[in-house]
Amino acid sequence: MKKIGLLVAGFIAAMVLISNLGPLVGLGVSLLVLYFVVKQFLKTNSTAGKIGWGIAGFIILMATASNVPAILGIAAAYVLYLVYKNWDKKEEAIHEANDPFVNFEKQWAQLNNK
Repeated sequence: MKKIGLLVAGFIAAMVLISNLGPLVGLGVSLLVLYFVVKQFLKTNSTAGKIGWGIAGFIILMATASNVPAILGIAAAYVLYLVYKNWDKKEEAIHEANDPFVNFEKQWAQLNNK
């Protein structure tokens, strides 16, 4: 039963990940360009250069913000990782020692043997 749940969760996560591949690529590229723009902004000493890089950075930041659905893709990739990690885990056996009725039976047997 656990495998069926993992299979369903993995299938849904895979579909979400596939449907968000475009925004994921867009987010990656825009973050890379934004990193380059910020680096150039910090290197520039002139005021005109700072204004130009600041405007370019703002435009790229808006492009990055438009790829917010990629966060769903990142979450789906994490769910797929969890499904992969938990696929071959063994289910833990239920310990009968914690069952109050089993303990009662053991204590009753001890009282009868005395």
